[in-house]
Amino acid sequence: MENPIAIANFFIQKSLDSGTEMTQMKLIKLVYISHGWYLALRGKPLLSEPVEAWKYGPVVKSVYHEAKKYGNGPITSYFQDVFGNTPMPTDPEVCTFLDRIWDLYGKLNGLQLSALTHKEGTPWYKTWNEENGSKYHSVIIRNDLIKNHYQSKLNPVGNGPSAQP
Repeated sequence: MENPIAIANFFIQKSLDSGTEMTQMKLIKLVYISHGWYLALRGKPLLSEPVEAWKYGPVVKSVYHEAKKYGNGPITSYFQDVFGNTPMPTDPEVCTFLDRIWDLYGKLNGLQLSALTHKEGTPWYKTWNEENGSKYHSVIIRNDLIKNHYQSKLNPVGNGPSAQP
């Protein structure tokens, strides 16, 4: 499993290298979507931290707390850990996987990604609206719910994500 901040930094690097704007909302959704597809394709969690259902969607808390200082503006630098290091994924297979996620979703903005992750029937929607998550500030979205959702979105060959989460 990977540190969510390392996954976030991967996408920040992609945005900086490509000149594609990265916002708080976009980054949080990319990290979540990556976790979902990893569960569906690899059968195990990508992230070492749970995804939570908040009022405005699925959130990985550590990524939110690092990104919130940018408000609605672009994220212009990497996130650091408590030791001042900039964590990045080190597993080449994970990096290849994240490259594919970036290819599919990196051109979408935060609002577009948010619309995808908030649709009726998504893990966030089920947790928040059908499993009483809305009674709390946050509640963990179960990995089995995320995995099943993303597996249902596999392309007909079953070997990769379709364009929709």
